[in-house]
Amino acid sequence: MLRTAEFVSPGHPDKLCDRIADSILDVCLSQDPNTRAAIEVMGGHKLISVTGEITTEAFVNVQETVRKIVGDNCGVQVNIVRQSPEIANGVNTGGAGDQGIMIGYACNENIEMIPHEAYLARSLNKYLYKKHPYDGKTQVTLKDNEVVALVASFQRTKTSDLKNGILEWAKEMKLDVSKATLHVNPAGEWNVGGFDADTGVTGRKLAVDNYGPRIPLGGGSFSGKDSTKVDRSGAYMARRIAVDYLKKHNAKEVFVELAYAIGVPEPVQATARVDGKEMQVEGYDLTPQGIIQSLELTKPIFEATSQWGHFGNGFNWDK
Repeated sequence: MLRTAEFVSPGHPDKLCDRIADSILDVCLSQDPNTRAAIEVMGGHKLISVTGEITTEAFVNVQETVRKIVGDNCGVQVNIVRQSPEIANGVNTGGAGDQGIMIGYACNENIEMIPHEAYLARSLNKYLYKKHPYDGKTQVTLKDNEVVALVASFQRTKTSDLKNGILEWAKEMKLDVSKATLHVNPAGEWNVGGFDADTGVTGRKLAVDNYGPRIPLGGGSFSGKDSTKVDRSGAYMARRIAVDYLKKHNAKEVFVELAYAIGVPEPVQATARVDGKEMQVEGYDLTPQGIIQSLELTKPIFEATSQWGHFGNGFNWDK
């Protein structure tokens, strides 16, 4: 069986947009834990556009926050309004900020409890990024858990240096890549990357943010959203349950599905599949406010989630 997953570095334009959105959210939450936010960012070619809704008592200098991440050599366009009062009516009573179904997952394939191809793609990206902190991508293909192909493209990086980094990583990970196909800067070495080469948009790397392409996606993106949005908080809680059930049942893999209706506190579905056996999820407060409280989601913790994926990095919902 062949399985492939990719990962992108924090210097990738899509992830820069995610980081900007979550940084703005963190600034707000550090002053007002009851902030409501749904921030979208698009950037590219010396212009960053920030739009969406923020309802908060906090003061945030959006332009300054953007430039702390991308520098001064860009224009910043801001178009932010307050949350729709019709949406707020449902959230103010404790209801979910939107409808949707969120997928939680955990498996026993590695210490991060995520699909192994995604684990390796992220691990390789982290290793290379330490030496080459630029825009970059990695990809790993497994066949029956053996590495058969590795892809890495990093800005401002000699192909020989990148190849050496891959081999060093494989040695540290105790992986045999002697028979694997290596595609190292396969389109050639490149110096122009990030927002200078391409546009970025929040929420465009959903498979990277979640568990890779093997696991289905239910809800929308995470970055820039406060935790009354169950796209974010519901997905985090589904992961928390999946990790708990994996350990409780000594299972190989667990899928959790939580579904919500806008303005309604309790989920319309809360089920788990433990090694293929379906069961109801019980013993958790699955209302948005219950999730926010149990996972401490009013704290300004979200910029960290925007850089290396939202699962398997030791957050409250991973433990």
